[in-house]
Formats: sequence, C-alpha cells, structure tokens
Amino acid sequence: MQKVGAKTLFPMFAGTATRPVSLQAMEEPQRCRLEFYADADGVEPVLRWLREELSAMQRRAVGVALREILEVEGIGVCRTGYGKQLGDGLFEFRLRHDAAEILQSLGKPARTERRRERVLLRVFCHAHGDRLVLLLGGYDKGADPSKRRQQREIAEARRRLADYLRRHP
Repeated sequence: MQKVGAKTLFPMFAGTATRPVSLQAMEEPQRCRLEFYADADGVEPVLRWLREELSAMQRRAVGVALREILEVEGIGVCRTGYGKQLGDGLFEFRLRHDAAEILQSLGKPARTERRRERVLLRVFCHAHGDRLVLLLGGYDKGADPSKRRQQREIAEARRRLADYLRRHP
C-alpha cells in the first residue's frame, strides 16, 4: 500500500465526490521522538537501567510501552492512567502491564509471555518542545515501593533535567 502525504487530496468516493478531502485526519499521528538523557560524560542512565537492571520481560514491556504509548501520546499520556504530571516540567510514565497486555489493550496482536512477572515500573520524562520527550530516569517500583525511594528518584530526575536544560538552552 502506498503511503499518501498529508497534503494529498483525492475524491472521497470514487466518481461521486465533487470536493477533494485531505487525508491528514486519516494518517497515523506524528510520533514524538524519544531521547535518552546523557550526562556531560555521555552516560545515559535510563539506557543503562534498561540494559542492566531489568529482566527481559520488563525490557519488552518498557520497549512496547515507549513505542506504542509514549511516542504516540507524548505529554498527553498524562491524561491517561499511564502518566502523571509531577510539576516543573517533569512527568511520570507509569507501567503496570507486560508487553502482551499493552499490545492487546491497543487491539494489536501479541504473544503471551512465557514467564509472567509483576510489572510496576516508572520512567521520568520531560516534554521538550512539541515532539521531543526526554527520558531522565527510571526504576522498578515493584522492587522498592517506598515513598522514600520514589522521592529520591524524582529528585534525581529533576537534577538531570536541570543539567540538560543548562547544557541545551
């Protein structure tokens, strides 16, 4: 199937329409670009967290959620159960489902996880401009659900955001 650009016009019903209709509303919405925060030394803490601290099942859940939900919704994710505004430019992306559950909830085909684990993950983000979401931090809330840990992770995400904004005015 050939992709048609947003400005392409065509008759709504072949041979019957007299006015062309834009396809813009029919196309997939423009996705946000996700960017991993990198400190001054080039270290990307969220990428390290994904690779080193999460199980394969958790990594799949995060990958699917980032691609299928956060890239599509951007900051709008805060209008859903997947997001929460934390103030001062920071929001929390909340994951409670494995990859298969996320895909099924979106009406997409999914293979069931062989080994089920409880998923309760948090990713701290900042919407920079219209279509960029900066990934600042993440942790496994299921492994440590304490308020103290949550506050420590939020404080670290705020520190990283301040660093990013200082280096990228």
